[in-house]
Amino acid sequence: MLFTTPTQWMALAVALIAGWLLGLASHPGGRKWKQRYAEERDVHGRTRKDLDARLAEREARVAELERENARLTQATPVVATTATNAPMTTTRAPLAQSAARPAGSMRPRWFDWTNRVGTNG
Repeated sequence: MLFTTPTQWMALAVALIAGWLLGLASHPGGRKWKQRYAEERDVHGRTRKDLDARLAEREARVAELERENARLTQATPVVATTATNAPMTTTRAPLAQSAARPAGSMRPRWFDWTNRVGTNG
């Protein structure tokens, strides 16, 4: 057995108390951890306030969109005017052929947006 006499028990108690006092004397007092906790608490508070503000903005936007949707469903529909088949008149001169295209080539190119119906080149 390890501890059989009262003197050994007293030595154990003295060693435990001395270790406890040495640990308290060498400990920085928790200042570093208290400071980190306070910083984390402040950051969490700011984050929570920011989240609450964004949620309030989102709820306000949803309410505004719901009011707009209700207003639009109750509004009278807009009737589109019919287009006429009158020919369009242009006052501009037709554009010249692109200088990048060879003169005899009729094959459409990538950026050639002219309408060539019926040509296979």
